[in-house]
Amino acid sequence: MAHPILVTGAAGRVGAVGRTVTELLLKQGKAVRAMVRNEDERAQALRDMGAEVVVGNLLDLDSMHRVIAGCETMYFGMSVSDTYLAATVNAAAVAKHHSVKAFINMSQMTLSQMSITETTASPQHKLHWLAEQALNWSGLPVVHVRPTVLLEGFFLIFTSDSVRESNEIRLPFGEGKTSPVAVEDVARVLAALLANPQPHIGKIYHLTGPQSENMHFYAQEYSKALGRTITFQDIPVEPWRDGLLERGLPVHLVNHLATMADLHRVGRYDRMSDDVRALTGQGPLSVQDFVRKNAATFTASAKAA
Repeated sequence: MAHPILVTGAAGRVGAVGRTVTELLLKQGKAVRAMVRNEDERAQALRDMGAEVVVGNLLDLDSMHRVIAGCETMYFGMSVSDTYLAATVNAAAVAKHHSVKAFINMSQMTLSQMSITETTASPQHKLHWLAEQALNWSGLPVVHVRPTVLLEGFFLIFTSDSVRESNEIRLPFGEGKTSPVAVEDVARVLAALLANPQPHIGKIYHLTGPQSENMHFYAQEYSKALGRTITFQDIPVEPWRDGLLERGLPVHLVNHLATMADLHRVGRYDRMSDDVRALTGQGPLSVQDFVRKNAATFTASAKAA
């Protein structure tokens, strides 16, 4: 029987990276072990798709032995958390113990501009950088995947309300250019790497969308996709940050998002890579196509839905 491919964070909502990777691998006929935090309807949905579902906690040593044992290839991904580094090292230690042959690590493109002397104000960026260092030191056969900002993040979660209510994209990005990438494209890359990891061991891949432009350009793309005029309104970072805290988001996450906004303002997300096409044979989704696919979320009549 084939060794299952381990996918951590598989119980994410529809459109989340881990869940999408699981779906893609199952469609390819691969055996997939999906790690979830809790036994719930999302876990059952994965089971219904054909995945072997295992409940585990990235910070718990015993459960990670249960999750990793018998897997030769694994995907490690974790949401923004102040325990990110501990979880990475814990998973890596167990993976090394079980002689995992490929450890595909979800990282962030900001790390390409970080070093032992250069960091950012985001504690999450520092944890990601340290996690990559630890994985490299571990001797594990690692592949680092570094996407830029995800379309499902700032562009869906943080613009849908203002676009729906006032036809405005309100983000603290200034005039900075950015090259957002869709989760489905990141997942396609990860699935390709997990299905055939050996040629990629030791490599780093950077994932961007098909263009890097400022938010005024993307407002025009929203307009084309939605059939109505959308404009971009720059807003200051600090009041936006305060609003996120008022919504109850964790301080660690808010500090990370505020740093991403600051980095957008100074052009640090003006990046381009052809790695999505090179690894999958298909170009990444554009902002216009993404907004068109999610038009209901940006349309007033969808608010009550």
